[in-house]
Amino acid sequence: MRAARSGTKDGLEKTKIAVMRRVSFLHKKEHSDDTEDDTGYLDVMVSEAKHPPAQLGPMPEGLSSQQIVRRHILSSIVQSERSYLDSLKRILQEYQRPLMEAEPRILSVRKIRPIFFRLREIMQCHSMFQIALASRVAEWDSCEKIGDLFVASFSKSMVLDVYSDYVNNFTNAMALIKKACMSKPAFLEFLKVRKQASSADRITLYGLMVKPIQRFPQFILLLQDMLKNTPTGHVDRLPLQLALTELETLAEKLNEQKRVADQVTETQQLARCVSDRSLSKLLNSEQSSLILCETLIETVYGERGQVLKSKERKVFLFGDMLICANINVKGPPDISSLVPVGPKYTLKWSAPLQQVHVVEVGQEGAQTKDTLYQLGGVKRPGRSIILGPPRLYQELQELHHDLSVVEQVTLLVGTLQGTYQNLNTTVAQDWCLALQRLIRIKEDQIQSANKCRLRLQVPGRPDKSGRPVSFTVVFNTPSPVSKISWVNRFHLAKIALRDENTPGWFSAEDDGKTKAPFWCPLLACRIFEFRGCSLLEAALHNPVQCALLGFSAASTSFPQGYLWVAGGGDSTQGQVDIFSLNRSTPRPVKSLQMGARVRCLEYVPEPTPSENAETGPHNSTGVGNTICVGLDDGCILVYGSMDTAAQCLVTLRNPEGCPVLCLKHSGNFLFAGLWDGTLMVYERHPGVQAGLKVTVGSDPIRTLLALEGLVWASCANTVTVLDGFSLSTQRFEVHKDPLVSVAHMVRAGGGVWMAFSEGSSIRLFHTETLEHLQEINISTPSSFYNPSQKSVRVTSLLICQGLLWVGTAQGIIITLPVPKLEGIPKITGKGMMSLNAHCGPVDFLVALSSTLSPDLLKRDSVVEGHDSGCGVDDRSDSSSQESLQQASISGQVDGKGKGRGVLLQYRLRSTSGLPGRPLTVRAEEASDSSLESLEHSMEDGSIYELSDDPDMWVRGRSCEREGVRRDRVSSVAVISGGKGFRRLREGSVATTAESTLMIWQLPLTV
Repeated sequence: MRAARSGTKDGLEKTKIAVMRRVSFLHKKEHSDDTEDDTGYLDVMVSEAKHPPAQLGPMPEGLSSQQIVRRHILSSIVQSERSYLDSLKRILQEYQRPLMEAEPRILSVRKIRPIFFRLREIMQCHSMFQIALASRVAEWDSCEKIGDLFVASFSKSMVLDVYSDYVNNFTNAMALIKKACMSKPAFLEFLKVRKQASSADRITLYGLMVKPIQRFPQFILLLQDMLKNTPTGHVDRLPLQLALTELETLAEKLNEQKRVADQVTETQQLARCVSDRSLSKLLNSEQSSLILCETLIETVYGERGQVLKSKERKVFLFGDMLICANINVKGPPDISSLVPVGPKYTLKWSAPLQQVHVVEVGQEGAQTKDTLYQLGGVKRPGRSIILGPPRLYQELQELHHDLSVVEQVTLLVGTLQGTYQNLNTTVAQDWCLALQRLIRIKEDQIQSANKCRLRLQVPGRPDKSGRPVSFTVVFNTPSPVSKISWVNRFHLAKIALRDENTPGWFSAEDDGKTKAPFWCPLLACRIFEFRGCSLLEAALHNPVQCALLGFSAASTSFPQGYLWVAGGGDSTQGQVDIFSLNRSTPRPVKSLQMGARVRCLEYVPEPTPSENAETGPHNSTGVGNTICVGLDDGCILVYGSMDTAAQCLVTLRNPEGCPVLCLKHSGNFLFAGLWDGTLMVYERHPGVQAGLKVTVGSDPIRTLLALEGLVWASCANTVTVLDGFSLSTQRFEVHKDPLVSVAHMVRAGGGVWMAFSEGSSIRLFHTETLEHLQEINISTPSSFYNPSQKSVRVTSLLICQGLLWVGTAQGIIITLPVPKLEGIPKITGKGMMSLNAHCGPVDFLVALSSTLSPDLLKRDSVVEGHDSGCGVDDRSDSSSQESLQQASISGQVDGKGKGRGVLLQYRLRSTSGLPGRPLTVRAEEASDSSLESLEHSMEDGSIYELSDDPDMWVRGRSCEREGVRRDRVSSVAVISGGKGFRRLREGSVATTAESTLMIWQLPLTV
């Protein structure tokens, strides 16, 4: 019992031994008749009389604000655990026991046991935890430590096994309850009575039984709050980080098991409604992988844009096909209020995934003429098929036609010999500008209509002549984020079917279980022989928010911005190639020639508002983000970001001309690691280009890492921690061999992974205590493929999206799972090896990450006749007319859209007495007043941008609307660089020996 109180790792094991010895504080219950299949578990009950629940004592005086907050969080943990145990007891005492003891039987014992499977064992685990928690709470004011208790209580395999059994059985238990409700009226009445009896909260059996699934996410949130209020150096900080790691690992495993169980249930339910035996057999096979399923609303539009009909459909996206089903019958209301009742499906249509295409408004003209297309009863004779809502796109085409006609009329009016009040060039230009405004509004309405409408072109049966026939279906999604998810999953599912991704990764310890969709990164594309570089050195991502991407393009493209790749042919010269990432394949846009070999690159974002007072030399021109290039001749070239033409702004030099091996920025400083062991520190300050010198050692500084005001610099087998402000240093040894140096460092959460110049081991160190926490030999996963290789050397490291990427000298890439939260990034699972490899060393691994524009996620309503498309207001101005060139400059400087912008400004002073609706550039709200004055006032138009791709352009003006909730959708990819490309399969050979980039794409995250 002392072990359980103290929170040691073997606490639960010693408690089990105490139980077997019949210690008095535990009372063994014997129900030999109704014993469940509990092999390996002891059915015990804790005596609450001898071990009361945890209770926090009165708060002592003199506590700091953080200590007070920590006490409140501890109180929340105690109350949350007490409430959770009460819920478990209610299930067993108010539901299971009455059902077991009922005479006559309401349900047979054979049905009762699966419904409440493993709940008693879960309650026992948490009863033990509550005993230890009570002891720790009683000592809180003297020790203030809670993290180790969570590690000891929930790191045991027994806890994972019990919860796994419960989670895997949960869907089956709910199905049993549903079936019993429909077949046993006595059971349904029993549940209703129990719900009425719990009048305080009226929680149902389902609401109680779902609590174990939610338990660990609740723990994680509480411990995150506790960690935020635990100062650095506190005795509880490392245990809390370790506890977060254990709980996140446990929660991830349980979530994955729940996902697999739900996927199997959905697939089986769909398979039962399929009459086609081959399709039903395919759905029941292990090869079927459900990626996404959601209830969408299929909408059919008339030729005027009116909604003819709409109906809910269940859409299933599998790894190789798309299925649409009708939703037939939902459960009776009295059952649905007690337990979730899944619907029954009727198959509507299915199609191979490769033949299904996402079609946006305006793209229908790009289809081939050999295929006949149909659209849900919407077809206009003599005209092209229009995608719903068809009215908007048809009206846009008509407006473009009218604008071209009015432009011709304007030219003819300019040839008039006489002068007329209501017929002159000024009035004609006003007509053109008014039509341009209407076109802008219609484009905004189409963009808004696209955000929640998923249009799919689906293959149908051939017609009588044998021609392939396709039809278009339109689904309304619940939100723009939902549509983005569908478009992105469609895109990735097709990538997953390519040869290089079937299979793309190998795990030596593959257990054969069903894998999650996109469980491994997908190789999206490769770039060969770019600019003739035979040697790669470094790369970085220059994120640039691009407002030019269409909705679907933003959902499928790589993270927005530019990729800078440093390389060269020999040691005397180098170059940097810049690629645009705003398309499905990176496109080279610029090449910078260097006078010396490029050693490193560093992206430096523009100063934050708090740093503006101390703007550095390379930001003094106000160009924003910059890229620093370290050369072999000791120079550091500072370039402007690609969106500002990538011009060299400043050149920094060290006095000795020593090669710059690594660069890292932190706050207002740029740190440069040199070959001679010197660390140069450059401050962001106008007019100052000289740097401070800090001697770290006599060996080269190979890598730098920035951590909250600190900079870690590696020199030989030691790492020096440098304070970014005081420049004070602290050194610690990370390897016993002085001939081995630290080559790579990456950070995640509270840990830093290090790789070395020799050997195949990587080591994990704590960021605060500098304690060595874990060591992994990465040669083990790769040796399964090539056992003859003697040694593996790490050449690059990266942590991204819960994976530790390791590049080797053999060109092989290995990934190892690590936690994503603030805990310690310990390796928590099995490693994988990519079957797509380089022929030489992996020179670099770079993560690309960007956030989709908030305007794409904003759900705008389509309002007819009003300029509400993107919040663009018409503004009046009494100033004189400006030239187009001046307006264009002001549009680029003052407007929030970047790139090539044109701001149209004009001033009209004419009258019009023509009958009918006045054609004016003013918004309709102002039309009445203009009728009274019969006079046009000066207005400005909108900012437009033209993308590099003329087929894809949108307005670049930012849209601002207060009070709108904006989701955050992140796009992530990983790029590796090295020599050549090869597939690690029998009989495969290298396809090229040139420098190659491989790009892995990951699913969008919300």
